[in-house]
Order: sequence, then structure tokens, then C-alpha cells
Amino acid sequence: MMLSIRILDGIVPYTGLELHSGWVRERTGFEGDAAAGFVGPCHVPTENLVDLDDARAGEFIRAASMAHVIVEHPGCALDAAVLRQRMLVVLLGELLAGAGRPTRRDGDDLYYEERKLTVSIAAPSSGASLIHLGINVDPQGAPVPAAGLREMGLDARAVLQDLLARYARELESAAHATTKVRMVS
Repeated sequence: MMLSIRILDGIVPYTGLELHSGWVRERTGFEGDAAAGFVGPCHVPTENLVDLDDARAGEFIRAASMAHVIVEHPGCALDAAVLRQRMLVVLLGELLAGAGRPTRRDGDDLYYEERKLTVSIAAPSSGASLIHLGINVDPQGAPVPAAGLREMGLDARAVLQDLLARYARELESAAHATTKVRMVS
């Protein structure tokens, strides 16, 4: 599988409404499996939350600045998208550990020094499964104790570029792995 990736220029706010089929194509022109990374403030009010448990609890997401990833995988079942979401989070954890900033993963979230670093969700849409990963850059305004890339001394756009390149390589490697085996009985 070939994943097209692009880091968007400028500041792009995230409100949760961006998580819809075609958003990546609208911003990048890419068709098919594609991902866009961008940096901007985050404020997802309760009514825009995709996680039904969080919405019922009246939660919200907020940070002064986050590094965001939106991935669109057409024709991908939700269960596979959830596994890809977790793979993306694991790859981020490996990237940060390699930079001397070890994290702890709990499901689809990363924690740095026991403070929440990420938010993420995988969701179905018409014709595709979507993934959003938000990585705090400046967590000011977060509703929970949170850490950010700025305090780690890491550049958000460089992290996004590295992360998406790793994710694309992993997907390509996995697709190749399916072509080099024979059927067993």
C-alpha cells in the first residue's frame, strides 16, 4: 500500500469537524490512502466528539497548540483502522524514545512523565476509515494534566514528518509481507 503524505503549511485549527471523508483530499489533492499533518490550536467541544463515551460524559479536548495527523484509508474496515491507529501511536512512542523522551502507552494514548501527551480516535465515514492523532505541542488549556513537544525540546513539524514517513514505510512493508507467503492448509 502506498500512503501519500503531506505536512500542511501555516496554522490549521482543529475542532473535530475536520475529521470527515475527503478532508485530506481537499487539503492535499491526494486520492486514496493519504495523510495530512498540521500544527494548530485544538478545541473540540463535546458536540464534536466522535467518542460516544466521552461525549456522554460531557468531555472536550483543548490545547493551545497540537501537532495533528488526519489519515484517510478508503475501504478499510474500522477494526483494521483501530489497529492502524494504535500502530501510529506506537511509532510515535518509538520516535520519542529514540529522541531520549520515553513515553508510556495506554491503549491509544501516550503519556510523558505521567501527563497525557496525545489524543486519538479511529472512526468510520462514508467509504473510508479515518484516524486523528493529536500530539500536544503547548498543552495550555487542556482539561487534564498534559505534556507537550515544546517542553521536550522537539519541533512539531519535524516530528510529524518523521512519524508519517515511518507510518508510510510500515504500511508498505505490511502490504509487501502479504505478497510473499504461500497458502497453507
